[in-house]
Amino acid sequence: MRYGLKVALRHLTSNPSQTGLLVFGVAVAVFIFIFMSALIGGLADLMVNRTLGGQAHITVKAADRPLPLLATDPGIEVLLARQTSVRDDTGIQNATPLLPVIDGLPGVTVSSAQITGGAVLIRGERLRQVSVTGLSPDRVTAIIPFDQYLQAGRSSLTGDRVMIGATLAEELHLSVGAPITLRTDQGNLAALRVSGIYATGVGGLDSAAAFLDIKTARSLFNIPNAVSRIELKLTDLYEAEAVARRIVATTGLDAEPWTQTAQQLYEGLKAQSDTGLILKLFALITIVIGVASSLMLTTYRRRPEIGIMRAMGASQGFILFVFVSQGAIIGLIGGVFGAAMGLAILTPLTPKGDVAAGQLPIDVAQGSIGLAILLTMLGATLASILPARFAARIDPVEAIGQ
Repeated sequence: MRYGLKVALRHLTSNPSQTGLLVFGVAVAVFIFIFMSALIGGLADLMVNRTLGGQAHITVKAADRPLPLLATDPGIEVLLARQTSVRDDTGIQNATPLLPVIDGLPGVTVSSAQITGGAVLIRGERLRQVSVTGLSPDRVTAIIPFDQYLQAGRSSLTGDRVMIGATLAEELHLSVGAPITLRTDQGNLAALRVSGIYATGVGGLDSAAAFLDIKTARSLFNIPNAVSRIELKLTDLYEAEAVARRIVATTGLDAEPWTQTAQQLYEGLKAQSDTGLILKLFALITIVIGVASSLMLTTYRRRPEIGIMRAMGASQGFILFVFVSQGAIIGLIGGVFGAAMGLAILTPLTPKGDVAAGQLPIDVAQGSIGLAILLTMLGATLASILPARFAARIDPVEAIGQ
């Protein structure tokens, strides 16, 4: 085996220009592989952060109850009762013991129990319809990273504090600490103060949403025990459907993954990933074709030399090993050189923090560098098998006679 490696290296070094050109071609293909992986991975993260950064990966709600059917026969009287002021018959009942169960499921990073409802913000003569969300003070940033979006104030929701979007604050001429009145659809009123102003870039959140303490929301919406929904963040957002099925089986509640609520985005990310796989496959095919064609040419040129080795007792297995080793060496050197080239070129191009206008969303950490080297070496080795088999079958008498 050692002697076979020496022969393989001697063959490669005997024509350094051809070997260097082949290694450079393999390195360029590896660089393309790494570049596509880094670009597609960074682009996917950018799209997810811009669209799902402030959204839940799974939303858990109570199962829908069938609506009562009203009798339609003319001889039947129907009695209608006015809805009571307490709405605790809606939403998820007894959510407190469910939260540790949901938090303990594999793949769940954090959960946020919420109370939601409609209300009107009143500032003097100005009125704005808003959707109100009550959050636990210790999980204010669990779903929406308010600490990243805050323009002024703090993400603190205790007592009479409320957070609103920058667009809404501008329309109502509000600043941090300003008093404001909130009137719910149930007719309840609360005097609140603005604790923070955020800007997410999402129109609905910035112009028509308000966030306050979940205890305050319970009183305003007359929901003393239940919660409207539980939102979840996952370790891997692409496992949302599997985790949602586990939640349904474990709790009996409805669990809606983001792949259903943002189906177009999911399909776009999947198509983007498939496109990236095709491009990377073409890069590997380029490596295989280049290595195979070069070793085929080397085999043809070295027919007399191969014939002499066969006449001196070299077995077909030895000849096979020599040429397969050449392919593996080319793949390894080209893969390492291409990976180094990718790190040197792409690392300075990787944006620090948010992607600015005109920047490519390259993430060199997702360049699959180790995988690129491994697949390149494997592809080059496989590409060398056909030339190696051809070389091993050369008749020594015919080869020497040439």
